[in-house]
Amino acid sequence: HSDAVRHRHTGVLRAVGVPRLQPPFQGHPTPSCAMSSWIEMLPVNNATGPLKEAYEQAKTPAGTVDNVMRVHSQRPHTMLGHLTLYRSVLHHPDNTLPLWFLEAVGVYTSLLNECEYSFTHHCANLRRLLKDDERADTIESALRYKSPEEAFSGKELALIRYTEKLTSSPGAVEAADIEAAKSLGASDGEILEVNQVCAYFCYSNRTING
Repeated sequence: HSDAVRHRHTGVLRAVGVPRLQPPFQGHPTPSCAMSSWIEMLPVNNATGPLKEAYEQAKTPAGTVDNVMRVHSQRPHTMLGHLTLYRSVLHHPDNTLPLWFLEAVGVYTSLLNECEYSFTHHCANLRRLLKDDERADTIESALRYKSPEEAFSGKELALIRYTEKLTSSPGAVEAADIEAAKSLGASDGEILEVNQVCAYFCYSNRTING
């Protein structure tokens, strides 16, 4: 598609007509923001063999397969690996941080990685889990403007700042970043939860944008 090629060469995000997210992340992505991968995604309807089996495992409760999983269709075994990672990192019952906060970590990681698709969908998840539109608006605005202190404090703020550094400058993370979170009440296990969610979204964002 000519528009897709033009967007790739200019570096703008995949969804045609959606402005690139830039600091301070001005503009709001459309809730229906579609993802298009440069790698061909094989259709669900006529899938056979291992691909059909992978699609069956990846189906949502509504019976659909999200594009973030369909992007793996050329190598179905990687879809299964993605599913396992996603479920263990975000939805395992042994996690202790609230799911809404882990979604906030994913939202911020996706913003920093300029992944419109993940930002849009996980921001919607965050809003649904919070059940508080005013709080959700405050968080979204704070993250867009890279001012997390406007929405978070204490342990949560330290973990969000750790997320930013781990996403944007992973080689610069140091013991002081961990100690800052621990001094405000975060356990090593909770820091690991944030670490894994951030790392997962970096993987997912690159899968989607690639």
